[in-house]
Amino acid sequence: MAIRIEQPGDHDVVVEIHRRAFGGEHGNTVAQLVGALRRDDPAVTSLVSERAGEIVGSVMFSRALLDAPRKLVAIRTLSPLAVEPRWQRQGVGSELVRAGLKQLDEQGVPLVFLEGDPRYYSRLGFVPAVDQGFRKPSLRVPDAGFQVVKLSAYEPWMTGTFVYSNTFWDYDCVGLRDTADSGH
Repeated sequence: MAIRIEQPGDHDVVVEIHRRAFGGEHGNTVAQLVGALRRDDPAVTSLVSERAGEIVGSVMFSRALLDAPRKLVAIRTLSPLAVEPRWQRQGVGSELVRAGLKQLDEQGVPLVFLEGDPRYYSRLGFVPAVDQGFRKPSLRVPDAGFQVVKLSAYEPWMTGTFVYSNTFWDYDCVGLRDTADSGH
């Protein structure tokens, strides 16, 4: 398996992988988010995984901020991560995340946050962010799903509130929405 930086010619394939991996209406929203992150964040780190010349997975690490008492800190968000359904549970996602974290660590990024399943991401070094003294960007983000990994450039004074880029808010991709029929 080869992991490499996403190229412009990969964009359509990557969007479709996200659409299929997330499925339904959420898959469409995530696919739109992928395009918007590329457009809105020229510094986005987007990696793809190839097997036999076919792209089978994608991960994006986009710019975010930590509103720390001392100053704003440039950090990254891991989102979204998608693997072609037939390649899931074969280590593709884990390898993408590890490669991305290594690259970000080498670039001096101190923290990477995400919303996701702690059973999966804890194996990759992520821990509950609230337990580490970080504040969620929204009350709709479950405590257990709000996770962080501290990289080499992290310093103990770096605490505070995680702030998503506007793109995540624009596409309503922060936290969980109540999907119950409210009768309205």
